[in-house]
Amino acid sequence: MRILFAGSPVIAVPSLRAVSSLELEGRGVSLAGILTNPDSRRSRSHSRQGEPTDVSAAAAELDLIRGERGFPPIPQLKPEKLDASAREDAAARNPDLLVSFAYGRIFGPRFLALFPLGGINIHPSLLPKYRGASPIPAVILAREKETGICIQRLAAEMDSGDILAAEQLRLSGRETTLSLSETAGEKAAILLRELLLDFDSKAAAAVQQKGEAVYCREIKKEEGLIDWSKSAVEIDAQVRAYTPWPLSFTPLNGHLLFILEAGLMDASAPAFTPDAAAGTVLGTDAKKGILIQTGSGILAVTRLQRQAKKALDWKAFCNGERDFIGARLGV
Repeated sequence: MRILFAGSPVIAVPSLRAVSSLELEGRGVSLAGILTNPDSRRSRSHSRQGEPTDVSAAAAELDLIRGERGFPPIPQLKPEKLDASAREDAAARNPDLLVSFAYGRIFGPRFLALFPLGGINIHPSLLPKYRGASPIPAVILAREKETGICIQRLAAEMDSGDILAAEQLRLSGRETTLSLSETAGEKAAILLRELLLDFDSKAAAAVQQKGEAVYCREIKKEEGLIDWSKSAVEIDAQVRAYTPWPLSFTPLNGHLLFILEAGLMDASAPAFTPDAAAGTVLGTDAKKGILIQTGSGILAVTRLQRQAKKALDWKAFCNGERDFIGARLGV
């Protein structure tokens, strides 16, 4: 079974490695190529040198291992759009199955028609909950107790295909998008490997999604702005959901202050000034960090960063910001 693997960000890398390992083990699977986004220009100083996606960079690393074992390098396809030229390049690889994980583009019917076994997509949520572009931040923002990984058939409607494999993940309530993405990426690779080793029977046993569909949209940078009138619980979830992007931030003296790590102050702990306005920096706690009044409850901040400055733990930050205690954030 020849697989064209479509993906771009780091969450997809373990799954790519899993497919390559099946080929190296002689398990009847081979990588026809990868489909990933074009190299990006992330700084003016590298205007001529594009930066590859995480999947592209991982494929280049795998080529070294594959070369030592006598296997060919993995062909890389990086089209700007999935047009006739992209379909021709993909078809030239003679793929049987499309495996997609966070590729970031919609596959049309003419592209999917290239694959005799169709296409499957790995999605880091328990479908039909959190269909869409940002399921991991959405799960954290909603303060869910569990999430999971689903491998579904690619269908015309986004994330609506039949489920071939799934696994639940219990959540501690302290996950960030970064940490949960790492966990989901590793779990997905294991699930994908098991599926590919028994593809025919598991594909035949695919089941329709059950329950009401919940959708999530792409996150915008401005959504990182903290509304201090919200509860400490909500803001804590926001800080975790928007790590590592777009981060959570608040205005302070004409500049942005990024709240990188935070937690909740014990509800039984007395407030420094119970009637303080939301956003007021109340003081510090030796174990919890900087205490900030919210619309309901106190947020305890342990790591933060001034705009264009380096990130600091709360003690170091307070040492350099003598007037911080008593300041009001967000105004």
